Amino acid sequence: MLISPKVRASTHILIVDENLSATDIFSRKLRLNDYEVWAASSTNEGFYLMKTHRPQAMILNLRMPLVSTLQFLRTIRAIPDFRAVPVAIVTGDYYLNEAQTDEICALGAEIRYKPLWLDEMITLACDLTKIPVGN
Repeated sequence: MLISPKVRASTHILIVDENLSATDIFSRKLRLNDYEVWAASSTNEGFYLMKTHRPQAMILNLRMPLVSTLQFLRTIRAIPDFRAVPVAIVTGDYYLNEAQTDEICALGAEIRYKPLWLDEMITLACDLTKIPVGN
């Protein structure tokens, strides 16, 4: 089944990561694949963009300064309109403790491990938004 670019262009994704260069590269790649993307370099900015633009999916870096990503995830899951929004937590930490992993899963997010290459970012966006890869 072919998905028109208009379908992807109406699909909003929020990326929250303090690494500005990685966020910029991933945002550009997703936009080139017809996604509408907002990027935040802090969880506070992410919360503002989430409330303003109402993304259909979110990609969050696990290790964020100030407000932790887990606290951010707890906060958004407490808001009825955002309970079912698909979320992926991206981390380079291969040694997450069981309590963190259990909480991430209980909050309805999936975990992806770095390095995450550009094509993998597109696959992740497709998985989160249920749009087939390559369409």
